[in-house]
Amino acid sequence: RRISTALSHPLVVRAMPNTPARIGEGVTVWTAGEADALMSPTQKDIVTNILGAMGRQVRVDDEHQLNVATALSGSGPAYVCLFIEALIDSGVHMGFSRRIAEQLVMENFKGTLRLLEETGLHPSRLRDEVCSPGGAAAEALYFLEKEGFRTAVSRACWAAYQRSVELGNAETATHFPPLGRH
Repeated sequence: RRISTALSHPLVVRAMPNTPARIGEGVTVWTAGEADALMSPTQKDIVTNILGAMGRQVRVDDEHQLNVATALSGSGPAYVCLFIEALIDSGVHMGFSRRIAEQLVMENFKGTLRLLEETGLHPSRLRDEVCSPGGAAAEALYFLEKEGFRTAVSRACWAAYQRSVELGNAETATHFPPLGRH
C-alpha cells in the first residue's frame, strides 16, 4: 500500500527475484497484494510473462510471504555459493588442485539438481541412496548433523527473514530515491 500511495497508482506488483534470473534460470516470487482484485487477467498474464523471462515465477497471495521469499530464495544463491566454496576449499585441503576441486563440486551440484528434477525424488531419498551404511557419506552427514548444520541453516534463513521484515518496516522504506540514483 505504501508503494501504491507513493506512486499514486493502484496497481503495484512486488517481486523478489534471485540472481540466477540474470541467465534466465532464476525464480521470482511475486504478489499484487490488494491490487490483485483490480488487475485484469491480461494484466496478470503480462506480469507472469515478464517475470517468466527471468526463469520461473511463483505468485503468492500474502504480501508478507515476500519476506520469506527474500530469506529463502532471494538470499538462497549466497547460501549455495558459501557451501560450494566450503566444498572446494575442502577438496583443495585434501589435495586436489583448485581447478579440479571446482570442477568436481560444480558438476556435483548440477548433476544432483538435474537428477532430483528429472526423477522427482525427494532430496532425503536421494541422500539415503548415496549413504551406504557405515560409509564415507554417512560419516560426513553424521558429522554435519552433530555440528548443527540444519540448525545453522534454519537460523540463517530466520535471520534473513527478520532482516527483510526490518528493512520493509524501516521509515526509509517509504521514501523512494530520485530516479536514476543508485
